[in-house]
Amino acid sequence: MSALATPQTTTAITTWNIDPAHSAAEFKVKHMMISNVKGQFAKITGALTLDEVELSNSRVEALIEAASIETRDAQRDAHLKSEDFLHVEKFPTLSFKSTRISFVRDGELAVEGDLTIRGVTRKVVFSVEGPTPPTFYPWGNTRVAVAASTKINLKDFGLTWNAALETGGILVGDEVTITLDAEFIKA
Repeated sequence: MSALATPQTTTAITTWNIDPAHSAAEFKVKHMMISNVKGQFAKITGALTLDEVELSNSRVEALIEAASIETRDAQRDAHLKSEDFLHVEKFPTLSFKSTRISFVRDGELAVEGDLTIRGVTRKVVFSVEGPTPPTFYPWGNTRVAVAASTKINLKDFGLTWNAALETGGILVGDEVTITLDAEFIKA
């Protein structure tokens, strides 16, 4: 009797953790329909499970502390943390968990997943540049990075607070652009 040889598949699956000191979760939204207000979240954690052979088998998760929102205006930050917007006491985190990763072209991916804001989860697709090739950090460990962006509608997440302007229009735009620049450390 002869046994058939089973081909061995090579996998290069590695785990990477977000480096919060070298990562940013930022957003921008129209203010009074004339300019953009930008802000960021100072506390972000998460992990990337990277399949270097088949990127579509990779996964990413991120968790953001809602109370870490910063827009360079203490009064606005307090309002954004209130029940009118993020309601951070009841919903302390925002989260993203990928459900599908697709190759778009060399160096660009589409990462679809579940984004949860204020307890409401919706499917979103991030346009992602990267991941970069692994790079050894001069002070130890290996790193990769990605840059990602998407647009969401606030109303889709139950964020409906607004104020009408005397001249017409609204104080806060419905559409928000989210950008993530994440550097990951090999676990």
